[in-house]
Amino acid sequence: MRRKIIRPTIKEVASMAGVSTQTVSRVINERPDVSVQTRRHVQDVIEKLGYRPSALARSLIRRRSHTLGVVTAGLNYIGPSRTLNGITAAAEEAGYALLLKELPRFDANNNEPILHALISRHVDGIIWAVQEVGENRSWIKNLSLNFDVPIVHLTMEPRENLSVVSINNYSGVRMAMSHLLEQGYRHVGHISGPLDWWEARQRMRAWKDAMSEAGMEFYDRCWAEGNWSSASGTRAAEKLLDQYHDMDSILVANDQMALGAMQVAHRKGLRIPQDLGMVGFDNIPESAYFWPSLTTVHPDQYNLGKVAVEKIIKIIDAGWDDSAPISPASVTLEPTLVIRDSSRRTEP
Repeated sequence: MRRKIIRPTIKEVASMAGVSTQTVSRVINERPDVSVQTRRHVQDVIEKLGYRPSALARSLIRRRSHTLGVVTAGLNYIGPSRTLNGITAAAEEAGYALLLKELPRFDANNNEPILHALISRHVDGIIWAVQEVGENRSWIKNLSLNFDVPIVHLTMEPRENLSVVSINNYSGVRMAMSHLLEQGYRHVGHISGPLDWWEARQRMRAWKDAMSEAGMEFYDRCWAEGNWSSASGTRAAEKLLDQYHDMDSILVANDQMALGAMQVAHRKGLRIPQDLGMVGFDNIPESAYFWPSLTTVHPDQYNLGKVAVEKIIKIIDAGWDDSAPISPASVTLEPTLVIRDSSRRTEP
């Protein structure tokens, strides 16, 4: 039989301390209108009884829960899990609890019930940490909710009147392409991610623009589509090597597909980077231990999560401090290029 836990109440604290419940409440809420002696006495009684104020009751009084709703998807992927780690760390540091909802699929678009559920639990704000895939953002324009809860969106195309925090996928690939060109590569193939993903389209657009500006022709035979998995990288690399005979390097849209592409190159007796240069995207921890070690774009997804929390708390605080409201705006974080052996034809 389960033992019932009996917690001390604020009335018991007041009775033992010989003060009113209002005085105990003032001490708990760090109000200044309590003498130093009384404050210490009440705090001693609270400690002795093991009294813990109800966070729910305090939130009802203050009409602020210090809780953020977080909606995510695909936590088995490195990007979403890193982002959630950043969100968790920043929320903890700021004294916020998290209420987490994970979508069953990235492309889920019937999301109003999730918003209703979070709002009914009195969250102060919502971080929508789901990548933009297909029509999974269609709910935004059709949203028929009347509520005053700010939402910060992650990893999507910036839109007017929305607060968005994202990584600059385009500039990351442009850095990678500049590096390949500096190393003397002139026939750069591309293995894209699934093109219903906004991130994959941005990375592919950057590859096309870099090829065009460098005066290099490219055709459909110069690229192949993967699905982010290593197995799809293997299939895409085999296809490119069969149809793009001049190819001397590959810009791969993520590191896991690059691992599959490397396997194909080794199997065909191609030396990396001498015969085939390789650059990935994501800088997963294992990329430094590929053979050879993989040059890759590092998008700081951990920082993406932290910045999202900082942004939404600023919006929340502005609403509670009666200061000027913060207008929705987009924040774009710049990635960095980590140069390793898979693309380095010349010494640095």
